[in-house]
Amino acid sequence: MTGWKITGIIATLIIIALIPIYALKTQQVREQTGERAPEVTAEFTGSDSCKDCHRQEYDKWKTSHHRMAMAAATDESVLGDFDNAEFSYFGVKSRFYRKDGRFFVHTAGPDGKMGEFEITHTFGWYPLQQYLVPFPGGRMQCLQIAWDVKKKTWYHLSPEKPVDPSDWLYWTNSAQNWNGMCAECHSTNLIKGYDVSADTYHTTWSEISVGCEACHGPGSQHVKWARMPDMARPQVENYGLVVRTNALSSRQQVELCAPCHSRRSSLGDNPHHLVDFLDYAIPQVLEEGYYYADGQILEEVYVYGSFTQSKMYAMNVRCSNCHDVHSIKRVKEGNDLCLQCHKSAIYDTKDHHFHKKPGEKGDPVKAANGDVLFDVGTGAKCEQCHMPGRYYMGVDYRPDHSMRIPRPDLSAAIGTPNSCNRCHADKTVQWSVENIRKWYGERKTPHYGTILDAGRKQLEVAIDDLVKLAGDRLYPPIARATALELMASYASEKCVRAIEQGLTDEDSLIRLASARNLTETDPVKRLTLLGPLLYDPIKAVRIDAARGLTSLPTGMMPDELREKYQTVLAEYEQAMEHTADFPSSRHNLGIIYANLGQIDKSVENYRKAIEIDREFYPAKVNLAMVYNQMGKNAEAETLLKEALTSHPNLYEVNYSLGLLLAEEKKYTEAESYLQKAADGLPENARIRYNLGLLQQQTGKELAAGVSLKVALAMEPENFDFLYALADFYMKRSQWEEAGPVVEQMIEKHPDQSIGHEMLSFIKSQ
Repeated sequence: MTGWKITGIIATLIIIALIPIYALKTQQVREQTGERAPEVTAEFTGSDSCKDCHRQEYDKWKTSHHRMAMAAATDESVLGDFDNAEFSYFGVKSRFYRKDGRFFVHTAGPDGKMGEFEITHTFGWYPLQQYLVPFPGGRMQCLQIAWDVKKKTWYHLSPEKPVDPSDWLYWTNSAQNWNGMCAECHSTNLIKGYDVSADTYHTTWSEISVGCEACHGPGSQHVKWARMPDMARPQVENYGLVVRTNALSSRQQVELCAPCHSRRSSLGDNPHHLVDFLDYAIPQVLEEGYYYADGQILEEVYVYGSFTQSKMYAMNVRCSNCHDVHSIKRVKEGNDLCLQCHKSAIYDTKDHHFHKKPGEKGDPVKAANGDVLFDVGTGAKCEQCHMPGRYYMGVDYRPDHSMRIPRPDLSAAIGTPNSCNRCHADKTVQWSVENIRKWYGERKTPHYGTILDAGRKQLEVAIDDLVKLAGDRLYPPIARATALELMASYASEKCVRAIEQGLTDEDSLIRLASARNLTETDPVKRLTLLGPLLYDPIKAVRIDAARGLTSLPTGMMPDELREKYQTVLAEYEQAMEHTADFPSSRHNLGIIYANLGQIDKSVENYRKAIEIDREFYPAKVNLAMVYNQMGKNAEAETLLKEALTSHPNLYEVNYSLGLLLAEEKKYTEAESYLQKAADGLPENARIRYNLGLLQQQTGKELAAGVSLKVALAMEPENFDFLYALADFYMKRSQWEEAGPVVEQMIEKHPDQSIGHEMLSFIKSQ
């Protein structure tokens, strides 16, 4: 049996011939709009420097949630009860109180030990408020006991079960760290200041809350210009402001808000002068666990990923059409908000929504236990049908901004939720399907949700649809990028070609997804494919190309390309070090250092990822791979078993562990893991092949024959599978069974002499 291998991230290389057309196009857009980094360095001056000239806007902002996003803890800013209030959580009694004009909590701290902690800052304003506690190393930690502003009571953000002090989610650990998780979206000009080597923070800001310059950029040049006499003011671009906020396209305005209103991985501190969102961050695509297969919100993903799926976004609707950009309030309430564009006579009628309006007679719908499911009028509200929301952080209701047509037919097909059964919880999905059909006719419009659902299940029938989705520019880029992510798990030439084609797409998210999922292993081809992306104008794309090239020897590259590669790879390392307080970034650093042969640095970063989050199994799996290469199989075995203890259905990891145990000659134990991998990944013929070889070792001849035949049936031209089954029959003198297999091997692989030799031997018998 051959040695085992755990799959890491594969990267690809490319030779530069010409600057891609998308790079020229992006540069033209920058020149036409003037959206580029300012020639003169501007400084942050604070929101109060804006109020004299922009009093109306300033007054709106002054009472907004942006203004109250964070504040020093004072009698005015603290909303919670600190009058010796007590809160119990799974046997732990916490007490909130004041002392010497300051705010304190007595609660379980590091390692679960009770202690007194000072609260120095408030975090958020409505519908909940959290509180920050300073810790050594510049850390600020978010207390998981929060204040429910509506109910005026304390509550815990994880009410279902106690959070273990060693868990990543525990309030003194990384998941609740303000510096890395929260700060950049709740303050202005936030400089994270994370020191990788010391594992400490020196986080600074120019304004403690989200001020004017968080959106408009540093304002010193504008203030200087505005304070000149009217006749003396020179004609300067954008009035001296770094960030343009007027005359924007829908995409430009949405991406102005995206740094804070998206689930994303930052590539550095927000420089406040970007053209493309991916210069600053990598947004979360429609990945399982974060979104439902049809793109509806599931985990806390905020707004950007949802809104970019919507028809509204495609039709150039932007945030300011619905929200006042300074107060953040809706510009109109109720259905009037939607009726700005959608005609009242058509859409605000019973002929459209088929529900009673508020004020009409009718009893509320109740569940069997008497609880009110919904009141009369709910179904007549646009938002309730087209923006069904979810609660996050216990009390924070957030509508889904994909603004979709209710599709109970998708619920029936792929199990996604729908707004009908959200209210009519006492009815079946089929009831909703039939009513939608009766009111609006048969829904014949296909939805990418069915494609992504099949792709998540790795069904072979999904390949053609995934390829079409990825290449169709009429679909939202976030859905297309998700299709590319899913295609990487298929050993299909169609998927390989589709991913390669995406490398030259006009949309930066598609180029990034293609670069991240390129599976080409031939060094020359990888270089040909990925090389040009080192010159990509978008940061996220070019640094991922550099990551992909780390698996190739730099000696392959022409001098100019090698120099560019080293420059961009340094950009990638800096981006990962910026977020190296997250396990995923440490994991990524571990991968590139392993590719570069810097094993000590690779091991160090994998270990740090596991230290940050003990449940982060990708680092355990890849560290196990490194240990195996170092001959430390015992350590590798321990790591893989740890990963499977918490995630038993990681079938690829079961496969890797089975191969490792077989290498250690622990055949009986190895067989159990390979069997589970084979059952969990029934379309992976290689697992069946390895299982069959192992079953021969353990004397299970009948099972071995079945496994080898199944593998061959799945890939009838595979030389290894043909040889293994023929050898199996020949060792048992089953010449009649062996003959046809060997003949098939000769037919499919005539240049392989072993087939002819085996056939001669069979005939001699």
